[in-house]
Amino acid sequence: MTVNRPSRPQPPNRSSGGGSSPELPPKPYEFVSFPTERPNLQRPIGHHKYFSDRLHGTLYLTLKVQTPLHVSTGVVVMGSDIGQKIPLIKTMVQGVDQKLSIQGSSLKGCIRSVYEAITNSTLAVITNRYRDKIPPERLPCRHKEQLCPASRVFGALDWQGLLDFNDAKCENISFSTGFMPSLYRPRPDERGAYFIRGKVAGRKFYYNTFKAIDKGQNSGIPVQQAGREYIFTTQLHFKNLTAEELGTLLIVLGQDAKYPMALKVGGGKPIGMGTMTVNIDKIHQPQNLKQRYSAYNLNQSDELTGEKLQQFIKEKIQAAHSRLIQKPQLEELAAILRYPTDREPPSGMY
Repeated sequence: MTVNRPSRPQPPNRSSGGGSSPELPPKPYEFVSFPTERPNLQRPIGHHKYFSDRLHGTLYLTLKVQTPLHVSTGVVVMGSDIGQKIPLIKTMVQGVDQKLSIQGSSLKGCIRSVYEAITNSTLAVITNRYRDKIPPERLPCRHKEQLCPASRVFGALDWQGLLDFNDAKCENISFSTGFMPSLYRPRPDERGAYFIRGKVAGRKFYYNTFKAIDKGQNSGIPVQQAGREYIFTTQLHFKNLTAEELGTLLIVLGQDAKYPMALKVGGGKPIGMGTMTVNIDKIHQPQNLKQRYSAYNLNQSDELTGEKLQQFIKEKIQAAHSRLIQKPQLEELAAILRYPTDREPPSGMY
């Protein structure tokens, strides 16, 4: 029997040698260069005790969806399974209360990638296919006694790191249905901008845009998503951080007024999806560790809110700028992830 299969859409022909062809739209991403100096590799502080000269506590975060968000479970179900009339749909994680959820691992990966880029750190993950094109000093840390700044905080091989991410829970019970166009794998071999003198040009980030493209029901893949203005809440626990490490984390979360940035989470980044702004509602920072862990209930006097919270954030960000942040890389990244923005999402094939 002869079967007439529909032909798969093909990406546009990319000319080799780098740069966008005049007839193609601008790329929705840019590269953040690597620092010129080698990373400073050190032994991590350890988990065996809470050090009195380090910072410990919990950040209470509110994440606001600015462009539709889809963090895939990898599972496609019939629309009727989740109360939709469409035949099939890609799903997000939902709790037993039917509220959407963002896995803590997804948030951690997103935040780590930014932290790596603005500190003098190695790459966390690479593919063996391009291993010979990675600058040797940017290869992932392999020895737990010699870790880059990001690996000391977020973890590496045989080292758990100093941060714990909870899943983010949506405040809304409902969800919306979006449609994502066909997206294609990266094609570094077809675009010279990925490499400089035979080595990887830097870290790739997609721009934040003020809206996302919705191709419509007939030309996209239905996805379960959190719509604009949806609110998620979560907690981020930290221990044994220095002031500059916590300050860098706060910059990544968009708390530096000079570099206002939004996170880029989940799928559909090329078409503008996944932009989320972060608000820090309060920080719980125990002043007396022995007292804190001798009681079941948290001491409310250890909570930082209002003016005290803003002063605390300001001090830690100043420490980050003076001792840890790579300013050229921060400025490059802030130009990509800046939010609010008037940047339009790209059109056409990606």
